[in-house]
Amino acid sequence: MPDDSRVPTALDRIADAYVQELARLSPMLATDLGVEGDHGALDDFSPEGLRAKADATRATLRQVERAEPVDEVDAVTRAAMVERLGLDVELFDAGEDHAELNNIASPLQGIRSIFDLMPTATPDDWAVIARRMNAVPEAIDGYVASLRHAAENPDGPFPAIRQIEIGIAQAEELAARDSFWVRLAASEEAPDEARTDLARGAARAGEAYAVLAGALRELASRAPETDGVGRERYGRFSRRFLGATVDLDETYEWGREELARIVAEQEAVAHELYGPGVSPTEAMERLDADPSRQLQGTEALKRWMQETSDAAVEALAGTHFDIAEPLRRLECCIAPTQDGGIYYTGPTADFSRPGRMWWSVPPGVTEFGTWREKTTVYHEGVPGHHLQIGQAVYRAAQLNKWRSLLCWVSGHGEGWALYAERLMADLGFLDDPGDRMGMLDGQRMRAARVVLDIGVHLGKVCPDEWGGGTWDADKAWPFLRANVNMNEGFVRFELDRYLGWPGQAPSYKVGQRLWEQARDAAAVRAGDAFDIKDFHRNALDLGSVGLDVLGDALSRA
Repeated sequence: MPDDSRVPTALDRIADAYVQELARLSPMLATDLGVEGDHGALDDFSPEGLRAKADATRATLRQVERAEPVDEVDAVTRAAMVERLGLDVELFDAGEDHAELNNIASPLQGIRSIFDLMPTATPDDWAVIARRMNAVPEAIDGYVASLRHAAENPDGPFPAIRQIEIGIAQAEELAARDSFWVRLAASEEAPDEARTDLARGAARAGEAYAVLAGALRELASRAPETDGVGRERYGRFSRRFLGATVDLDETYEWGREELARIVAEQEAVAHELYGPGVSPTEAMERLDADPSRQLQGTEALKRWMQETSDAAVEALAGTHFDIAEPLRRLECCIAPTQDGGIYYTGPTADFSRPGRMWWSVPPGVTEFGTWREKTTVYHEGVPGHHLQIGQAVYRAAQLNKWRSLLCWVSGHGEGWALYAERLMADLGFLDDPGDRMGMLDGQRMRAARVVLDIGVHLGKVCPDEWGGGTWDADKAWPFLRANVNMNEGFVRFELDRYLGWPGQAPSYKVGQRLWEQARDAAAVRAGDAFDIKDFHRNALDLGSVGLDVLGDALSRA
């Protein structure tokens, strides 16, 4: 670990105390961060619980605004906390926290997914899991109370009927006889002495989700039919996920231009692969049918992920990046869930739990195309999320806990991961045209959702080729199908995600744009002295901050 050469300042102490208070108020956050907390409890999602967190944030914001920075680190901390905490308060005051429901990232999913991060090595670990499972009913009751609170305000935000219906289906799945809870309680790893409490917890958790499904049915009449949230709400969500204020109309037009550029690049790669006249879709079908580009079974997938990740670390360390020794360990894992997601979880503060890349393989899926997924390993691993998040943890001695552990801005994080994908292509790691097609396939999807997300939520004019009139879900579906080369179920899930989680999906591609602009601006400032490794080190050492704060900080580096 680096030397602890920084003496904590008043701002650092405020930031650290805020993390400690949030970990107390949010046991799930404590587990996620790997810090001290009540890991057998769940969050209080009731209106009172949400207000307690908002009050803590409001009080901390006042302290931060009064504090005077003593150095550049403090200046970044203050700017980042004022931006993040101020927006959190703004969203709470607008009623958004009480109306949180979508198909991927709301309390419905979070209560279940936190169990993926809980240790299972000892009988005590399983006792904690059992206690947390038995706490699910109280957490669900609080969540339902907040949804009812939101429903009582006719002028406030509330989930669209599409998200309500998806929530009912997901809650029913978690209430089923063969649910996640039942499978967890029956795990072969569980010690005999914990089985009674685990079985009781599984039954209680399933019953709680049945209650949630019923409550959502009752609330369905309050849900708007329209998916779009409008310009005012969307502006807040865009700032939440970018940490930057962008011109939404200009960004929409840029998204259309970027999509067209990527399609043209794909066409050129398709011709390189299989000759003139072959479309990108035809080329990808041939790549899928190529046995040399296929892996059979999850063990082969896991082994290939690990080998690809390890090779990237070996090649990049000391050249384009400084990669500290603890960060050279990245575990590639098959997730215990089966929803098809691929994601990264960061290391604990002491690296006793390393950074991990997870692949959630759907039931029945046994073949995996390396041409599609090589760029995914770079996105989730090195130089993507693992290097980015792990570096902030590694720099904890120089950064306060809020910056090293808690602050996460999607446009910064996911934008960096897309920046990393494109960088690896530029560095020659995706020179194989099949691998390059995989990278472009992902970039095309990310550009398409800039257009779709802003188009639907702002009610912009839809191009004639996709139906004309105003963008809506019906027009978004064929547009997405044409630009995402994945199975129909995946694309449907993605569309539902964009409709229910405004501003999040565009943050990847818009974040990449802002990262590339920051790099190019740094290169102009430095001229011939520009060093890409120095830029990466300076940028990653800041930790995850809003992209406006990032740009300002790098301009002073």
